[in-house]
Amino acid sequence: MVPAGLPVTRSGRLRSPDLDVPWREVEYCVVDVETTGLDRRRDELISFGSVLVRSGRLCVGTSRYLPIRPSRAISESAMTVHGLRRQDLATAHPIREAVEAIRAELDGRVLVAHAAWIEQRFLRRVVPGVRHRRPPVVDTAALLRATGLAQTGTGHEPDLETMASSLGVCIHSPHHALGDALTTGEVLLATVSRLERQTPSLTARALVEISHRHSLT
Repeated sequence: MVPAGLPVTRSGRLRSPDLDVPWREVEYCVVDVETTGLDRRRDELISFGSVLVRSGRLCVGTSRYLPIRPSRAISESAMTVHGLRRQDLATAHPIREAVEAIRAELDGRVLVAHAAWIEQRFLRRVVPGVRHRRPPVVDTAALLRATGLAQTGTGHEPDLETMASSLGVCIHSPHHALGDALTTGEVLLATVSRLERQTPSLTARALVEISHRHSLT
């Protein structure tokens, strides 16, 4: 049963927006997750943060933070990064109860994340619709490479906070799922504005394709 306060959506594939329109006409769900570790076969989500971009603006009022109770121990290396302990999540919803709330945020929107392959791998494991198809994705790390703001050929993803600082945008609570989602949203708008100067008729599909071309995976 989904607990009170978490929206219920119909199971099945996530709806995809029309991508062949100006990018500002599409809604984007900017996401960050924290996990028990980086083993995608065994590790689990422990927090989900999101914020929507509508009409080319970051809508802070749509911010969502979901702590998630894990069924396994949090690795020491992961705990060092995000600071979440298992006891901090003792009263959080388990993933089976939080999953519909996550689906509701993603449904009908373009997924945005920094180094998005991480979010995709974990979300595919648990969210119906992400698991059965490839939703459109915009990766801010890829956009940074595409605009020349991040170095290419390193084999490493650019650090989110470093890039935000270089762009002069706000850095919100590093290594917190919602804080990083908000920072990623700021970086998204800063990089897309640069792309838009080069391509005034920039579409949502173009953003997805640029991300794909410049992704490390």
